[in-house]
Amino acid sequence: MDSLWHFWWLIFPLGGVIGGAVRSVAAANERRADRRMERYRLKQQAKIAVAEAAGRSRNADAAYRRELTRITIAHNRTDERWFSYETDVAKLLDFPMMTDMRDPLTVAFHRARQRAELLRPEDIDDVIDDRDAQLEYRDAVGEYVAAFDVAEAEAIRRRRSDFSVDDQQRLSRAQHLLHLAEDAAATPQERRVAYDRARRELDGLIALPAAARDAIERRVAGEIEA
Repeated sequence: MDSLWHFWWLIFPLGGVIGGAVRSVAAANERRADRRMERYRLKQQAKIAVAEAAGRSRNADAAYRRELTRITIAHNRTDERWFSYETDVAKLLDFPMMTDMRDPLTVAFHRARQRAELLRPEDIDDVIDDRDAQLEYRDAVGEYVAAFDVAEAEAIRRRRSDFSVDDQQRLSRAQHLLHLAEDAAATPQERRVAYDRARRELDGLIALPAAARDAIERRVAGEIEA
């Protein structure tokens, strides 16, 4: 035991070594704790970012659906405006420019209509994840609506002024005869004769689109057969 006291002086350097080791272990533990906290913080941030991204995606999808619904409604309304010229004989003959494919404005709106129809999605879900397709359809419908507005405004302004006096009279006679052909008070014979005469008046004067011609003939034929 007495011999150990001869090495009492070692207490100081060993104490320093031991103290340094303890401090090193404590520092290492603290660094590990810091790293664990940093990893936890990063994981939490990642979870928050994922949740926020999912929320933004849901909000974006809802906004896209609303936008596509508005676009589709505008598309359908413009189609209905155009179809009214195909089914309303009086309107068609009042504004013949709407079916005159020699007129650049008429050609432009028909071209825009075809493009919008080509890009129309069968279902909104088909393009909900394709923003490029959505924007392309939106722009096509916008061009269609604008082209139709311009063509219709010009057709209303010009009415039958592009036709000679004689041709305007033929249009008026055809319009009157078609009204007679659809008149339930007229006899079947009177309606049939009126329809045949109306077609002769329009022959070479207005080239009706196939859909318009078929609609008119079905309508008049239905009145005759009734």
